[in-house]
Amino acid sequence: MIDDAIRLDVRQGVYLDGRWEDTSGTGTLPVVNPANEAVVARVAAGVPDDLDRAVAAARAAFPAFAATPVAERKALLERIHALLLDRAEPLAQVLVEEMGATITHARTAHVPLAAAHVRVAAELLADYSFLTLHGTTAIVREPIGVCGLITPWNWPLYQITAKVAPALATGCTVVLKPSELSPLSALMFAQIVHDAGAPRGVFNLVNGGGSDVGAAMAAHPDIDMISITGSNRAGVLVAQAAAATVKRVTQELGGKSPNILLPDADVARVVPTGVMAAFRNVGQSCSAPTRMIVPRARLAEVEAHAHATAAAIVVGDPGDPATMLGPIANRMQYDRVQSMIAAGIADGATLLCGGPGRVDGHDRGFFARPTIFSDVTTTMRIAQEEIFGPVLAILPYDDVDHAVAIANDTVFGLGGHVQGADLDQARAVARRIRTGQVHINHPAWDPHAPFGGYRRSGNGREYGVYGLEEYLETKAILGFAPPTGS
Repeated sequence: MIDDAIRLDVRQGVYLDGRWEDTSGTGTLPVVNPANEAVVARVAAGVPDDLDRAVAAARAAFPAFAATPVAERKALLERIHALLLDRAEPLAQVLVEEMGATITHARTAHVPLAAAHVRVAAELLADYSFLTLHGTTAIVREPIGVCGLITPWNWPLYQITAKVAPALATGCTVVLKPSELSPLSALMFAQIVHDAGAPRGVFNLVNGGGSDVGAAMAAHPDIDMISITGSNRAGVLVAQAAAATVKRVTQELGGKSPNILLPDADVARVVPTGVMAAFRNVGQSCSAPTRMIVPRARLAEVEAHAHATAAAIVVGDPGDPATMLGPIANRMQYDRVQSMIAAGIADGATLLCGGPGRVDGHDRGFFARPTIFSDVTTTMRIAQEEIFGPVLAILPYDDVDHAVAIANDTVFGLGGHVQGADLDQARAVARRIRTGQVHINHPAWDPHAPFGGYRRSGNGREYGVYGLEEYLETKAILGFAPPTGS
């Protein structure tokens, strides 16, 4: 269980200019434990006036922080990284309560992968060249300025560090608006940044809703860049609000990622792994491979392995280390998952397992049944729309060209997977999938691999040096060096 100090009402929802402050408003944001539907905390809701104060603090801090030696920013990130590891267990416990992550997944993925983003940003500073010469011209990479960061509820800490770490590494100052549905880990992260000794005004946090604080952030004339991870609807609204001030907007939005099993794939191995990859984080990952595209001749074999895998999944109390899947993170998303399961049935897909309703034995909490559909076609809603829950669609194909066509038959283009024994063939198919990232044969996660989408999955990239450079402007200084021989 989380510490009582976190469980109590959190009245100070604004961290700005190096200190916690009361908000200008009077509202609060309830934090609901999705496993039992109990309110575990109430966080003070910020208002646009709070955002103005935070942006002013970030703007005032920017010139000095942008001019800091790289070694100082590297040291700051290293201190943040060390504190994240030191406080890993309380962070994991908070993630269990605020969004239903299983304690095992919080300990092995949510927290350590979040820390990895900070570690990588620090490591990149060891040899990144902010100035390079091309003849007599210098190409200078400079921090873009004040960055407004909008993060989601499904990977709350992980997405915060994926944005904050590269922003601080480059010398930007930031204002963070975490999801109002899972704000507790953000409050803990803000305290970590404070305890790490970040200069005043460099990091600021304002809790609040997307329609007020988020909209004000996107339109704010003193914010130079917006980075948002969220739904397509939210991404569109942010881009529209930001257009008037011509600020940079990077977006990591929805996905409907394919997982192609080539004819020579080891079905007994890759199907169970593929099912669990689709259901990771209860399917609440924008890059989850929720469309398994399989040879028609092997459909029955795939179905058998998929069904057996789903049947063995333990759904229940996220605080129990034996639990494999906890609840959906909130009521709104649970209702969305239920409506999409109903749509799959109505459209005529074959329901292999799961289906509508709560998991047996759970009359409270947002526990969705792990659900697998087969005989899915690309015209069905479950093949086209992001569900964001433990729902897998199996789509049969006739040949490899057909498989690639199915994979690309979507408005999204975030992630993709290919499974096959012939690595050359798997590579060739990976090249044909129109997504920002493709995994061949379920490789290990790489925090340096750029992550982002084609088409309606967004624009820009996160992670590694590619994510770092999103926070930089490019300046050319002609005549910087004397001509050769002068």
